[in-house]
Amino acid sequence: MIEPVHAHWRQYANSGGPSSRTRAERIRTSLLGLEDGPIICPLNLCLALEFDGQDPVTAVGLLLARAGWPDAEALRVPFGQGLWPMVCRPNPELAPLRVATGDPFEVLRTAFLLGLCTAVRFDPGRPVLWTRASLTRRLELFDVKEFYA
Repeated sequence: MIEPVHAHWRQYANSGGPSSRTRAERIRTSLLGLEDGPIICPLNLCLALEFDGQDPVTAVGLLLARAGWPDAEALRVPFGQGLWPMVCRPNPELAPLRVATGDPFEVLRTAFLLGLCTAVRFDPGRPVLWTRASLTRRLELFDVKEFYA
């Protein structure tokens, strides 16, 4: 006669299965922001805009037109030189530049740079995309050129 397996021993059954390889770990530190040591990923830029209830795409579009620029891609001339790919990290704590009261030149520069970002990557080679999501992100951009792992 086969005896039933005691509940205590069931935890050891199928020890090679996927449930035995699951684990949860909390990450408490980051390589981003390190400025010395073997891994260097310094903070390069902080980008955040506040629209005070205005539609973000409409607000920057009007500002762009008032400044005399034909489209967002034209902003590459004053703002796009010397940029390189970077890693982005959202930071909701960043103090934003207010669109309504900020220097229009700085607002357009920030909007241009946000338009080159996804939630995790800044890519100066991609098209400038102004969406509600891209313009309302609050991002820290980190230089990862010295990162080797």
